[in-house]
Amino acid sequence: MTSLREVRDSDLPAFWEQLRDPAAHQVAAVTRDYHYERAPFERHWAKVRSDPDVLVRTVLADGEVAGHAAVYGPPHEREVTYWIGRAHWGRGIATEALAALVALEGTRPLHARAAADNAGSIRVLEKCGFVVTGHGRGFARARGGEIDEVLLTLE
Repeated sequence: MTSLREVRDSDLPAFWEQLRDPAAHQVAAVTRDYHYERAPFERHWAKVRSDPDVLVRTVLADGEVAGHAAVYGPPHEREVTYWIGRAHWGRGIATEALAALVALEGTRPLHARAAADNAGSIRVLEKCGFVVTGHGRGFARARGGEIDEVLLTLE
């Protein structure tokens, strides 16, 4: 069973382990300093958790920390993001977590982006009602260059 709850200090070690997984970096493609180094990770989570405009939740799968999901950005540009630990892939957890998150967030439209070759993430977003509204290019640190991206919107 998948559920969301407020982020606790005790969730951060699990987030750190999930975010620093090199195989997950390759799939997600777009990574930041906080995926690689502990100090930026700590700063990132302190900032995220103190920002009243960020809706962030811990994703639980059968009571275990499976990842996190968030909505951030100004009202007309709200974007979703999520990260599920690789041990939890392929079980519908990301879809259930994102569906619960968008139900909590009343703002529409919501936006998302994914590496064009990340079929799993695109499928999760589409199952939650997002539709492809564009394509672009973006720098993917994990892959060392620009990649094709899919832009999606939930009205």
